[in-house]
Amino acid sequence: MPDLVLELNGQSWTLDPTRSYTLGRDPQADLVFTDARVSWRHATLRWGGEGWVLEDHGSTNGTWTHGQRVQQLHAGPGTVLNLGNAEDGPRLSFTAVGAAPGGVLPRQAPQPVAAVSPATPPSTAPPMPSAGPPAPGGFPGSGEPGPGGDAGEEGSGPRGATALHRFDIGRVTRIGRALENELVVPDLQVSRYHAEFLATPDGRFELRDLGSHNGTYVNGQPMDRNGRQLITPSDTIGIGHSTFRLVGDRLEEFVDTGEVSFSARHLTVQVNDGALTILDDVSFGVPEKSLVGVIGPSGSGKSTLLRALTGYRPATHGEVLYDQRNLYTHFAELRHRIGLVPQDDILHTALPVRQALRLAAELRFPGDVGKAERNARVEEVLAELKLDPHADKRINQLSGGQRKRVSVALELLTKPSLIFLDEPTSGLDPGMDRDVMQLLRRLADDGRTVLVVTHSVAELGLCDRVLVMAPGGGVAYFGPPDEALNFFGYDSWADVFSAFENYRDHDWMGRWRGSRHYRMYAADADADLARPAHLQPLRAAQQKAQSWGAQVWTLVRRYLAVIASDKGFMALTLALPIILGLVSTVIPAPHGLGYGPLERGRGNGDAGIILLILVIGMCFAGSANAVRELIKERVIYERERAVGLSRSAYLMSKVLVLGMVTIVQGVILALICFAPRELPEQGVLFVESPAVEMTIVITVLGITSMMIGLVISSVVRTSEMTMPLLVMICVVQLVFTGVLFQVAGKPGLEQVAWLMPSRWGLAGVGSTADLNTLMGHRQRGETDRLWDHEAAVWILDVGMLAVISVGCAFLVLRFLRRHEPEVMRD
Repeated sequence: MPDLVLELNGQSWTLDPTRSYTLGRDPQADLVFTDARVSWRHATLRWGGEGWVLEDHGSTNGTWTHGQRVQQLHAGPGTVLNLGNAEDGPRLSFTAVGAAPGGVLPRQAPQPVAAVSPATPPSTAPPMPSAGPPAPGGFPGSGEPGPGGDAGEEGSGPRGATALHRFDIGRVTRIGRALENELVVPDLQVSRYHAEFLATPDGRFELRDLGSHNGTYVNGQPMDRNGRQLITPSDTIGIGHSTFRLVGDRLEEFVDTGEVSFSARHLTVQVNDGALTILDDVSFGVPEKSLVGVIGPSGSGKSTLLRALTGYRPATHGEVLYDQRNLYTHFAELRHRIGLVPQDDILHTALPVRQALRLAAELRFPGDVGKAERNARVEEVLAELKLDPHADKRINQLSGGQRKRVSVALELLTKPSLIFLDEPTSGLDPGMDRDVMQLLRRLADDGRTVLVVTHSVAELGLCDRVLVMAPGGGVAYFGPPDEALNFFGYDSWADVFSAFENYRDHDWMGRWRGSRHYRMYAADADADLARPAHLQPLRAAQQKAQSWGAQVWTLVRRYLAVIASDKGFMALTLALPIILGLVSTVIPAPHGLGYGPLERGRGNGDAGIILLILVIGMCFAGSANAVRELIKERVIYERERAVGLSRSAYLMSKVLVLGMVTIVQGVILALICFAPRELPEQGVLFVESPAVEMTIVITVLGITSMMIGLVISSVVRTSEMTMPLLVMICVVQLVFTGVLFQVAGKPGLEQVAWLMPSRWGLAGVGSTADLNTLMGHRQRGETDRLWDHEAAVWILDVGMLAVISVGCAFLVLRFLRRHEPEVMRD
């Protein structure tokens, strides 16, 4: 390994081939520049096996040698290059050992080893701190442009590989979490045996997925489970938090430990076919390990911005870059590296903290992660957030600040690099407000980028940057928080927000773009020659961490634990059928559901009323069980769906648990109603047990009504809307049973009645009881064919209830799509 000396600004160092060096304005770089023309992470210098290689990271103003811009350069004795400007940019030269004095460049550079000031004013807009390294998205062929660079431009490499792995020709290299693999990735997001590489004698490289749980991604898109694919040096492979690329006969690995840049470029959100703009050309970027606060008046687009930044609702135009990777097109892979804490709780507050986190870990980690491994990760997070003293308390017994910590703990389970929070201090007193913001500050310092949307301005000083949104969805300021008030020319944030309200027509965005602060902190994001064109987000075909059955089992156990912890709900659930059954016994009916001595042309009219009360009571009980279940968990579902929850598994868990509850209610209601009554002499299928036959109809009707309740819960926007809809639907079903007045044989009216579960439910029990005869319809020639005492009719009645249930399930699945990230809707 020939030694090489780097000369810069009158200083020189002998390079160490066993490590790589980063160059840029980042204070943590090995060579730190103050020249504004140098990007935050401008380039990397590393030993390439046969010589030293300098790789530009798609910097805004480029790396130059002999008047030509280069992306990759083999450096040797006599090499001279300039950063940021071809003529007077900071000049680096390389000489052989002995040609210049110097020591070895230190391995750690907490203080700048080179502070280079510009010789002349910058010729272009200075880059902002987000011009970070493109690794791993900046690997050659990733197709992701860096600021000012072209997509797929050769040589835009990473800041330095975490590890290098050599291939043996003809030998399989397995990748996974288990120690038996040739390439071990100690990441709980990775399966024990995740994937394998094969280097063939003819120089080709083949990648095979081994049925991994969270998937193997090539250029951001998931491979087929157990699929095969040829890999070229231009491809990037994503496995858990690691990204790989081929370099010769080696596999370079970059581990995402949280040190990633994040930027938004020209984000614009339009609605009503472009007639209304609610987010207007927002561009900004932040360096790694930073805390960013987003503030602004109501209606300034903060929530819209948050959804655009997380991929939940992609912007109409523009792009979001995660370490120079387009989040929208790589969402399937990158979603595991992004945490989102909504304003509402994303855990069931009736559960103890530890139990809630353990159940969440079951859903988020691969199915082959053992219970001990999951629980150990939960305990790590509890200790990190100082929640271990409260681990056995129910979440709803914690203070507001502690509950927010639990929501953050949920997101930290998978070790995300980016964490977004929406109004985490809403409703908290000033002391808790400070505690939460100090927590976020610590999270950023520990190696994460944290962006928080907030109305509170008391603790903005803890942030590295503050983004101020103006009315209309534009940026009014982005930069250090201690310079913001001076920028606006006011003494307090109250005055700033009043100015936004009083001068809504003022061009706040234009004022910002014409300012010095814009040139210092945000111009780099706008430095492109043209705005990014609208790119249709790719649908993120999901790889599910757990199998469908495992998800259902976990969700069922969690739901049962939630119900068991709510004593009031359990008591009400049991009391409801008892009360409804007792009400039905109040009706005077001397002959019950039997024939008795029928008066000519009249019959036992009380039987119809008894069955009507029974059916409508079951309709109400079944619907009431489910009418709030989806709306109250909407925020939880949105977040869990984004990290891999199966939509059908979620619905099935609700159907199973609520179905068991409804069946118990139906049996109780039928027992109380039938016990004191005379029953029909025989059934149509269970000839000797008409009570059993009618109980089956009642329970099936209850499940169908429960599905109606789930439809309501999936449609409404607030919990307050559920009860009026429940009452309305029950009243409508009362009308169309066919008991209050005849609907059979009336065109239009009869067809509408077919849509009502109560119509088929009453017909089922009416078929068993031979209601046409009991109510005297047969004597009068006014029979309802759905009440005939025949097995085929009974099966038709019950079968139609099943058909309505399936139709409702389909509607619920479709309505649930509205509450998912758009790129994941299938």
